Amino acid sequence: MSDLPPSFDGGCDCRRIRYRMTDRPLFVHCCHCRWCQRESGASFALNAMIEADRFVWLGETPQRVLTPSNSGKGQVIWRCPDCWVALSSHYAGAGERAHFVRVGTLDEPDRVPPDIHIFTASKQPWVVLPPDVPAVPAYYDRQLYWPPESLARREAMKPAG
Repeated sequence: MSDLPPSFDGGCDCRRIRYRMTDRPLFVHCCHCRWCQRESGASFALNAMIEADRFVWLGETPQRVLTPSNSGKGQVIWRCPDCWVALSSHYAGAGERAHFVRVGTLDEPDRVPPDIHIFTASKQPWVVLPPDVPAVPAYYDRQLYWPPESLARREAMKPAG
């Protein structure tokens, strides 16, 4: 057994863009808000949050697309310039210090299940949530749900001052 941290590789449909998460995600959100439903074209968005220094583009960097967001502050979505698959985002709250990786673009998405279901007040009524995963009607208090290791990692990524 290796002492190295786990890595998680992924990429777009056409395989032009590849990336690696060099550690486990801080936390994985399954967001059921209407904004995520519209943007993803699905019933929810599944994003794995990881520090920017634990995420690397393998080879070519994808296209940076500024996109509106529900907060009004916008978000950056990294997309393949050929197949246009969204691979990761930077949201205004964490800025470029964290990537929100689209779990469906991982080579092994089964390894990264959701830690929490958020904005369930607007989830599709036919989506059935598992009883063993926390679910909240809107956003949540990270102190209540994040493991201590993830809270410490998040604190370390805050800007100085």
